[in-house]
Amino acid sequence: MDELRRIIRDVPDFPQKGIVFKDITPLLAHPEAFRKAIDLMAEPLRNREFDLLVGIESRGFIFAAALAYALGKGEVPVRKPGKLPAKTVEISYQLEYGSDRLEMHEDAIRVGQRVVIVDDVLATGGTARGVASLVEKVGGEVESFSFFIELDFLKGREKLRGYDVRSVLSYR
Repeated sequence: MDELRRIIRDVPDFPQKGIVFKDITPLLAHPEAFRKAIDLMAEPLRNREFDLLVGIESRGFIFAAALAYALGKGEVPVRKPGKLPAKTVEISYQLEYGSDRLEMHEDAIRVGQRVVIVDDVLATGGTARGVASLVEKVGGEVESFSFFIELDFLKGREKLRGYDVRSVLSYR
């Protein structure tokens, strides 16, 4: 774990002053570290019953695609409005600094399918909670959430109460 932490770069004052951004791009460029990250995220999911992984734009796509490959599952992308080519369903959700919207193809998840929602970082939990609402809106069931990094001090896990939430690295 310490090796993975050393590879992740802190970028002060990004995307705004006072925020220390956890940059995973050095990890993605390091094949052994990225493989280790995916293995650590995949391990607790191997014996879970679910149908699909849902990757949140944009770094969540990277982790979800690798996990889908490792676990033999499909992946559904959740994107910002206007990025998907077929008919979509949309959810608006609140963030600590405003609101946002996300979309997925309306036929991406069938009623009763169980999904694992994947993203690189759990921060305040607003985006993850919004995606859970989107999945449930089309009749899917959230099996769990899988994050590579969790920023504990932002208390995002509180917005995901009632769900199974897993993360590899935690920052306090």
